[in-house]
Amino acid sequence: MTKNKKLINFNLSTMSNGGVQEKFEQELKKVTENILDPNTNTKKKRTVTITLTYQPNENRDAVSVYSEIKSKLIPQEGVSTTLLVGRNADTGSIEANELKSGAKGQTYFDDKGDVRTDTGQKVDDIEKEQKVSDDSKETEPKQIIDFQKQNKNKA
Repeated sequence: MTKNKKLINFNLSTMSNGGVQEKFEQELKKVTENILDPNTNTKKKRTVTITLTYQPNENRDAVSVYSEIKSKLIPQEGVSTTLLVGRNADTGSIEANELKSGAKGQTYFDDKGDVRTDTGQKVDDIEKEQKVSDDSKETEPKQIIDFQKQNKNKA
């Protein structure tokens, strides 16, 4: 009993000394990374396309085969933010800062526990700058007024 001889012996995994299989695996890796990326849409389909182009010779007894393997990935989803814009009242310069707090004029605590303005500037730094600015303008030291003492003296 003779075994049936395979009439077409052209295996994709061994074609071009395994080059087609290697390129397929590279594209499959890209698709897998794209699927695992949390910034991409999970519902949309990805594809890997293998295109084989056949070019016969003049005698039609040999064929050059060109392979192209490519993937179609899903782009990362965009992200948005709010940009606060305005003109500096002191200098007249145009300013723009990203809103970090979620609401204009609202302060927030950062990851380290520092209080920041709506644009992410440390409140402590702003207060230090203002104190230095105020101290340089003063000629007399500030006096603290104790209203509770004043009210007791009046009674």
